[in-house]
Amino acid sequence: MHHSDSGPAADGGLTGVAAQAVFRPVRTGNPFEETVERLLSAIRLGVVGHGERFPAERELAARLGVSRVILRDSLRALQEAGYVESRRGRFGGAFVTYVRPKPSRSEAQRVLRDTGTDLDDLFTHRRALETGAAVVLAEKGLTPEQDRLLTERLAAVEAAEVADYRRLDTVLHLTLAELTGSASLTRSLTEVRMRVNDLLDAMPMLVRNLEHSNIQHREMVQAVRDADPEAAVRAVREHLEGSEALIRGFLT
Repeated sequence: MHHSDSGPAADGGLTGVAAQAVFRPVRTGNPFEETVERLLSAIRLGVVGHGERFPAERELAARLGVSRVILRDSLRALQEAGYVESRRGRFGGAFVTYVRPKPSRSEAQRVLRDTGTDLDDLFTHRRALETGAAVVLAEKGLTPEQDRLLTERLAAVEAAEVADYRRLDTVLHLTLAELTGSASLTRSLTEVRMRVNDLLDAMPMLVRNLEHSNIQHREMVQAVRDADPEAAVRAVREHLEGSEALIRGFLT
């Protein structure tokens, strides 16, 4: 269960990166709707995985900056929709019960339709954010601690089991944004990555594609480490073009 305020975890979990982006104070005029959206985001990004428990009510309400009444109403709405179940007792709480639909072309097309996603818009936004993050890091250079964290996150993806690959892949990409020091960039990329993941989760995982992906990850990290912005742009572009082609090919 990952929920900490202390920044990125060395285990490659989504502790610092996505949890902080998702469990940040709610600021819209409709706190109930946004709280529901945040909790759904936590489920879809794997911040709280299947069978895991959300942080305690008091902690979660404080992190989201909403009343416990709003939080309870939001959790109840998710329970009615089949995403969570509430368990009583000492080890009780709100547990994630959501199981992703089986991958298929019709499921991917349904996701695209139901979310109103425009692929061109999504891919352009993602490319701008990810390329920008890599360029900023390559220009700034990494501290020894940042270098170590990036190395750990890269190793975690390369050693990942197929079932956990997408979560750790997400961690690596979000870490590049997080290391820029821009919370706004990290939040924006978290939201974009979640939309991309919704599509990828509706597609079968291709092991051969993961091998190519890992090679490209290595090139991206190396370019940042070498403080070479042009190489960083090339590596990120090549990596994202592959993923975009895969999604477009599966959907058509």
